[in-house]
Amino acid sequence: MATFFSDLVQFQGLFQMILVLGIGGSFPYGFHISVINYPSVHIRKFINETWIERHGSPLHPETIMLLWSFIVSVYGIGGFLGSLCCGYLTTKYRKKKCQMFTNLIMLVAALLMAFSKTAKSFEMILAGRFLYGVGTGFSLNIHPQYVGEISPKKLRGFTNSTVAVFLTLGKLTGQVVGLREILGSEALWPWLLASSGLSALVQLVTLPFFPDSPSYLLIQKGNEEAFRKAIRKLWGEGDHQAEIDDIMKEKAAVTSTKTLRVLEVIKERSLRWQLYILVTVMTTLQLCGINAIYFYSFEVFHTAKFEEYLIPYVSLGVGLCECLSSILCSTLIERFGRKVLLWGGYTLMCSVLALLTMTLSLQHQFFWLHYFSVILIFLFVFFYGIGPSGATVSIMVEIFSQSYRPSAFLIVGCINWMGLFVLGMIFPLIVDNLGPFCFLIFLGILVLSAIFIYLYLPETKGKSIMEIKAEFNKLNFGKKEISVTENNFPKEQLFCTKL
Repeated sequence: MATFFSDLVQFQGLFQMILVLGIGGSFPYGFHISVINYPSVHIRKFINETWIERHGSPLHPETIMLLWSFIVSVYGIGGFLGSLCCGYLTTKYRKKKCQMFTNLIMLVAALLMAFSKTAKSFEMILAGRFLYGVGTGFSLNIHPQYVGEISPKKLRGFTNSTVAVFLTLGKLTGQVVGLREILGSEALWPWLLASSGLSALVQLVTLPFFPDSPSYLLIQKGNEEAFRKAIRKLWGEGDHQAEIDDIMKEKAAVTSTKTLRVLEVIKERSLRWQLYILVTVMTTLQLCGINAIYFYSFEVFHTAKFEEYLIPYVSLGVGLCECLSSILCSTLIERFGRKVLLWGGYTLMCSVLALLTMTLSLQHQFFWLHYFSVILIFLFVFFYGIGPSGATVSIMVEIFSQSYRPSAFLIVGCINWMGLFVLGMIFPLIVDNLGPFCFLIFLGILVLSAIFIYLYLPETKGKSIMEIKAEFNKLNFGKKEISVTENNFPKEQLFCTKL
């Protein structure tokens, strides 16, 4: 506890920047995932009323549902496009400037949402939702990279896991403000959708007072004076020479290495196992069953005889459980390491899914199983939060060096947004055909991922980027690869793509 408070004082600049990055980073992504469900009835009614006023006749219910589905799904299209553009733009214009531009996009989207009802234009909702997608596509790409690059080695796991903390906090906030007692009413739904602009405005005002990441300033800009100034501002006045030496080593190792494009990263032999790990953890995050759990939670709460008006509040409890478990993960990750939290979390989630499949299948024979299913839902969300939710981000940031990270995160963005779109399209069909047995698909994915991570992921806790690189070189090139020492950097430049 004493160490925690001493770190809080010494690294107060770092913690302040983590807060600022989180508010405009992964927070809006989580917010927009959860908040869009609450005003759905009001928006569909507004679309129909607007159409009647324009054309004198109502829309067919199927057409209204089609327009509503497009409003929901256009967010993913915008996010995908934002991710595609982000890698190139952050390399050319730096992450801080791109994140501030993202805030302007989010503010324009918020204005469109706020005045859509006054202007009697559901097209403004569509455009605003698309721009929200573009903005979160940028911020969800920038936030993990930025926050990972500003932290010292001993706090890197904690700072990376805050991406998941702010994402789940965004989900929870969306659930709270979406309640009909707050902004979820028919009169206030435009302000509910526009409220995300507040976080963008806060970050736009505060981010200019913080520096670019120290590693960016030294490795890509070559500005050692600005690099040391950023270190002092973020990490205080202590002895950080060991950390500075690690970044200097990374700079020396990548001096002759250009920033690779996505196809070059995919072809690069020295990054082969990093990409295997990246695709595995990101795909598992999408297909671990968390979306299915949220979907089934409403049915389980109904069958457990919860009153209709209580179900939104019980669902809010599930969101609170995920948020608190993500916070717990940020405190455990430096103690247990990333690898243990990943494969351990996958294993515990497998156990819960197996039990949940059984209880949902037998719940009509034994009434008390309804309540057991409710407990299992909370347990699954808890294990997801303390394991994959926070540790995945940390792994994605740590296994790539500065030169390769933008392209790697472009791949992450594509997997994330395409996964959301595909899952949204096929998941209802899977549920209709398999019922509760759909969880067996997710269980199988979790089993395979747990085995793969246990066997092949090197532990990254407490290691510099170059030490992690050396661990992966053993996988990429065999045991003959020599470990990093003071005078022997990994020969990264020798394996640079020739394309």
